[in-house]
Amino acid sequence: MQDNTVAILGAGSMGTAILSGMLSHGIKKENIKATARKTDSAEQLAKKYGVTAYATDYQPNANSLAVEGAQIILVAVKPVNVIEVLKQIRPVITENALVISVAAGITTATIESYLPGSVAVVRAMPNTPALIRLGLTGIAAGSRSSAEQLNLVVELFNAVGKSVVLDEDKIDALSTISGSGPAYVFYFMEEFIKTAKDMGFSQEDAYLLVTQTFLGASELITQTQGDPAELRRAVTSPNGTTMKAVAVLEEGELHNLFLKATTAALARAKEISQEQK
Repeated sequence: MQDNTVAILGAGSMGTAILSGMLSHGIKKENIKATARKTDSAEQLAKKYGVTAYATDYQPNANSLAVEGAQIILVAVKPVNVIEVLKQIRPVITENALVISVAAGITTATIESYLPGSVAVVRAMPNTPALIRLGLTGIAAGSRSSAEQLNLVVELFNAVGKSVVLDEDKIDALSTISGSGPAYVFYFMEEFIKTAKDMGFSQEDAYLLVTQTFLGASELITQTQGDPAELRRAVTSPNGTTMKAVAVLEEGELHNLFLKATTAALARAKEISQEQK
């Protein structure tokens, strides 16, 4: 991987996280070109990471400039902009290049249809903890990608967390769990903090109580590799305070609520896929 030339199209938060992972994995900064929407963002990329960066608001052909000569191309723009970007880069894309898409809802078949037949496509669905190298990425091969190319993508995303290789028909479902999952956790924490404040704690103390509880619980399950149900039962003394609280949560049918939420997210992912064909 170290000697590959790379283009990162759309170096926002996620694109920048992956850029950082590439650098930590030995790809030379001189071999990386990136694009950003704003000139100041491009300048910051160049200053902080030492890569060549172009701004699409200043150079309309920025994506083409970045892609020319690149062996690996990461498409990290918003899903609504993917097709436009593919049309821009098609005339200059390197033969036998590997395109990695992190766009939600857009299939490898759709991406392949806008690119030359010699270009391989792999789809990846990372989540935001990749920003601190604790991400989870689902990876699916396209019809043209080789085992070697797939392994290269796995290696790349393992630099920002962990990854799992799936059939592509599972990627949208994965996005409703690990992709959207951090938002569910943050929402739960948000409401938990409000509850702590309702019980008389200050904002500062409520924030500490909730964030440290989530951190500690996450580390406990990670380090012990324990069963969540068993760990919950270990905290839940018979006829104790936690048992009373859990009983109320069970009355709310959380499982059905989560299923309804993830089903709605999956339906939207499929809509996006149809909209971008």
